[in-house]
Amino acid sequence: RRTVRVRIEGRVQGVGFRYWMEQAARDLGLDGWVRNRRDGGVEAMISGPPDTVAGMIGRCYRGPPAARVDFVKVLEEGEVPPAGFEVRPTA
Repeated sequence: RRTVRVRIEGRVQGVGFRYWMEQAARDLGLDGWVRNRRDGGVEAMISGPPDTVAGMIGRCYRGPPAARVDFVKVLEEGEVPPAGFEVRPTA
């Protein structure tokens, strides 16, 4: 099992990024969460089989159709989120 924290920057708020990510993660059977950040970025924790997590990270570089992703930062995470995937409040 692999768990990562992902920071996505660009035009990623106001384009449905969190809900797109929630649906994609649920479709892939991943656990974790996603939230907007006050600095204009999006942050997520993604956990699941390593190959599936890698595939979700790849999707983050594209995002939903209206998004423009400029930067993705991936950090390995020791914490494991609860089962399921949710949209959290802005941090």
